[in-house]
Amino acid sequence: MVKLTGLSVRDIRFPTSLELHGSDAMHKSPDYSAVYIVFETDGLDNIEGHGLTFTLGRGNELVMEAVKTYGKMLIDRTTDEIFGNFASVWRELAHESQFRWLGPEKGVIHLALAAVVNALWDLWAKMEGKPLWKLLSDMSPEQLVSTIDLSYLSDVLTKEEAIAILQKNVSGKKEREQEIIAKGYPSYTTSAGWLGYTDTQLRELCQKYLKAGWKRFKMKIGSDLDEDIRRATIFRDEIGWDNFLAMDANQCWDVGEAVSYMTKLAKFKPVWIEEPTSPDDVLGHAAISKALEPYGIGVATGEHCQNRVIFKQFFQAKGFQFCQIDSCRMGGLNEVLAVLLMAAKFGIPVCPHGGGVGLCEYIQHISIFDFICVSATLENRVTEFADHLHEHFIHPCVVESGAYKVPMSPGYSAEMKTESLHGYEFPNGSKWKELISQGLFKVE
Repeated sequence: MVKLTGLSVRDIRFPTSLELHGSDAMHKSPDYSAVYIVFETDGLDNIEGHGLTFTLGRGNELVMEAVKTYGKMLIDRTTDEIFGNFASVWRELAHESQFRWLGPEKGVIHLALAAVVNALWDLWAKMEGKPLWKLLSDMSPEQLVSTIDLSYLSDVLTKEEAIAILQKNVSGKKEREQEIIAKGYPSYTTSAGWLGYTDTQLRELCQKYLKAGWKRFKMKIGSDLDEDIRRATIFRDEIGWDNFLAMDANQCWDVGEAVSYMTKLAKFKPVWIEEPTSPDDVLGHAAISKALEPYGIGVATGEHCQNRVIFKQFFQAKGFQFCQIDSCRMGGLNEVLAVLLMAAKFGIPVCPHGGGVGLCEYIQHISIFDFICVSATLENRVTEFADHLHEHFIHPCVVESGAYKVPMSPGYSAEMKTESLHGYEFPNGSKWKELISQGLFKVE
């Protein structure tokens, strides 16, 4: 048992807009950023809990203030108190009677809650000396479900049903763990297909990733149909017709536009169209799913789903064929676990959203746990990978031949290098001072 004694919060930003990394139809020039937090404790060897939440730059300062509010509610509590009643503690934070009004359970305050909650899971895993996926996998079904707040879900998923889903897969856990360690978790890359890349970049990157053993790719679309047809032609010319190709519109269409646009791109045989319309439009996604089914195109969404309740409606309405959780959009891992269990009940594959800062480090644990304990299958499952910013982490994710290697270091893989924190803290880190002095950025 240790006590939480302090919380540090830092605004970390990377100038990815300079080279248009991460560019898509709605986010033309993102600067991949994170609110980075550390829970200090009175434990031996100065054990700490590291966590983050992902943004695109501006607005990081808003999330930081929300993190501080949540942090004050946890300082001086013990890990026994928190982890022994994790669902109740999560609900206490998410339902704080005044702060909740700013959501509820969505937006800036929910991004902040994710940073706080994920840092707590990092601390718990480190205390147990296990990687996060192993901490989860070693729990009994009853203990795991005790960490999840199932409020608003009882009409779809009860506590008893959640335990039964996990209990069904207890047999074979060791074998699946050995299998995933040996083979890795299948992945696709987004790094070849950012919208701002030139044709030459597309070809060179496709060739690079093919040579490295990748067979699954995703391209950004949605700004111009003729441009997308030309770019999709480049992709298929380079990767062939037997390899996986997904498309991502990043919310840029109305429902009718999405159907019309994608019927014209159907000849390129995309596995799915991701975020075709507003992430809150459950029935719109359902209509798109139904219209595109004859073309063999699935709908994927979830990286901007606000909380477990929106996911519940997507499952009920058949609004998607691929569920994409984001490890920082919802209120941290506890809420992600609820969505994994609902997905298992409805038979929908979970294909987490990666990229960003630290998202790939997080989602590898989620997908590995899902395979070992929840879904018990890799069928139609693939986890996103974007190849940038991993060098800033002490234990970065490792991907070989298009598959995530299973992480073995204790924790949730979110701890960043000291030199990266000093260099990229906004606006006074050494890297930012240099960029600002060169006139490449200005502090707004």
